Amino acid sequence: MTNYAAQFQQMLDGKEPILALAPMQDVTDLPFMKVISSYGSADVYYTEYFRVHGSSNLEKWILESITKNPTGQPVIAQMIGNDIPSLVRSAKELQQYPIVAVDLNLGCPAPIVYRKCAGGGLLREPKRVDSILGALRDAISVKFTVKTRIGFDSTGVFDELLPIFAKHSIDLLTVHGRTVQEMYRSEVHYDFIARAAQAVSCPVLANGNVYSAKKAEEVLQFTGARGLMIGRGVIRNPWLFHQIRHHRRGEPIFIPKGHDVLQYIRTLYDAVRPPDIRELAQVQKMKKYLNYVGLGVEPTGQFLHQIRRATSEVEFFKICEDYLNHDRLMPLEPFSLGLKETDVMAGEHL
Repeated sequence: MTNYAAQFQQMLDGKEPILALAPMQDVTDLPFMKVISSYGSADVYYTEYFRVHGSSNLEKWILESITKNPTGQPVIAQMIGNDIPSLVRSAKELQQYPIVAVDLNLGCPAPIVYRKCAGGGLLREPKRVDSILGALRDAISVKFTVKTRIGFDSTGVFDELLPIFAKHSIDLLTVHGRTVQEMYRSEVHYDFIARAAQAVSCPVLANGNVYSAKKAEEVLQFTGARGLMIGRGVIRNPWLFHQIRHHRRGEPIFIPKGHDVLQYIRTLYDAVRPPDIRELAQVQKMKKYLNYVGLGVEPTGQFLHQIRRATSEVEFFKICEDYLNHDRLMPLEPFSLGLKETDVMAGEHL
């Protein structure tokens, strides 16, 4: 068996940047992890978050990304919640599975989450964060990690949070450089990530709008972070981890052509299709991936416009072929489309 714990410790102790696949709810499941691992794997994978409350059980479909881990790389289990006894119970249960760390989500910006004072909502209550981290640190014998944003509605709380993270000797801190209320619609405040990297003794991963190998290097240099956590950029460009490594080594970077992107979409379509799913439901499911891929396809927004209206597999792939069945290079960096502020991808190119 692979010694994932030793593998992860070597990453933490090493000098090369740690490249992590971000936890994205309803995205970073077992099939998606398998697809990404075949295109240029992350160094470490985070699960979707386990919802933790008084009567919660560990979701079986998320556990599969741990028990059936197809990547050959370590997996970190993420939890979200605010009830200390329940978080402690779930953390102890998770440590019975082959994970290298338990992660606490302090950054989810979804209103349905933060209104319950979970995820990013906890950033409004630093004292409560302090209590939760203390209880979890005592309960977790593997590595204990945290993913946070830099505040809820302002960054003023960040200076209060950093000593709390340092106090509880967490093993890795990921900082998404936006507040909860900024969602994904503002520029990333990389200066706050740099402050975190200076303030805490554990490694820090920078998170937010890393969409190319060049951008990755810029973020690493500016923040002094030990690595990067990337989510949406990898949905759009599954070669991104591979490209970052080659760029750092001064080697030629693979740039996909249109037909490579088309094949990626076909591979993804087949990989994430559950048994017996209705055709329309599968097409609808693929749109959440294509929302991100589409930003790198063409600059007018017509590809996204058409994909969002597809209702059958034939129609879906006809649109994909119209735009992608070619041999032209596609850097897959996001175009500055005229998106509405409420659009899920708004701010992607900032």
